[in-house]
Amino acid sequence: MFPCSVTAPYKDCQAIMKVLLLKDAKEDDCGQDPYIRELGLYGLEATLIPVLSFEFLSLPSFSEKLSHPEDYGGLIFTSPRAVEAAQLCLEKNNKTEVWERSLKEKWNAKSVYVVGNATASLVSKIGLDTEGETCGNAEKLAEYICSRESSALPLLFPCGNLKREILPKALKDKGIAMESVTVYQTIPHPGIQGNLNSYYSQQGVPASITFFSPSGLTYSLKHIQELSGDNIDQIKVHLMWGARAAFPVFRGARWPVCRSRC
Repeated sequence: MFPCSVTAPYKDCQAIMKVLLLKDAKEDDCGQDPYIRELGLYGLEATLIPVLSFEFLSLPSFSEKLSHPEDYGGLIFTSPRAVEAAQLCLEKNNKTEVWERSLKEKWNAKSVYVVGNATASLVSKIGLDTEGETCGNAEKLAEYICSRESSALPLLFPCGNLKREILPKALKDKGIAMESVTVYQTIPHPGIQGNLNSYYSQQGVPASITFFSPSGLTYSLKHIQELSGDNIDQIKVHLMWGARAAFPVFRGARWPVCRSRC
C-alpha cells in the first residue's frame, strides 16, 4: 500500500481523476495533509509518495558553533531540516540545559532570520525569536537582511548540500559576512521505486503528477517513465518551483509542463 490517499465526496464528478503528489505528508491542524484535503474537495483522488530523504552532516562542528554565539552576528534558517539539525545538536550533545540556561538568551539578543512560516514555527520550538518569515523566499530574505544588518560579525547559516547561491551572493555583494555550514544532504527516499510500483499496479497511470523539488524530480523521473510507458504523454506535470534549470530533464518525455508557485 502506498503512503497516503484519500478522496472526498464530489457528486458532480463523473469520473474520479487520480493525481500523484511526490512529497512527504504533512498534517495541518485538522490532522490531514492540506494538499490531500483541498484536492479531495474537488473530487480528485490524491496520493502522496515521498521521494526525498535526508542525512545529517557535520553536527559536531555545527554544535560547537552554536555554543559560541559571541562569534556571530546572528543565525539564518532557510529550511526545516536545518532547524532539525540544530535540535539534534542540542539533544545529542546534552546541551539542552546549557541552551536553556544561557545560549538561547544570547542568540535571542541577535537576529535570527528565517524563510517561511513552517521554518519559523520550528525555530520557535527551540526558543528563538524569528524575523523575516514573511519574506517567502531566499531572494526576499536577502533584501530584508541587507536592509537591516549592521554587525561586523558573520551570520551563521546552516544549510543543505543543494543550497542555492542567491542568498550567500546577495549578502556578499552587500559586504555582509556569512559563514555557511552544511548540516544535511538530500538523498533519494529508499522507498521510491517500491511505492511507485505499488501505485501504478493498483491505480494505473495518474492524470497528473506534481513534483515539489528539482531533486525529487531527478530521483523519480526514470521510474515514472518506465512505469508509464507509452502513456506518459497523457500525464500533465506540475512543477512547484520556478527553476528553469530543471527543464532539460524533460527532454524526450514530451509532457505538458505547468510551472506553479505556492
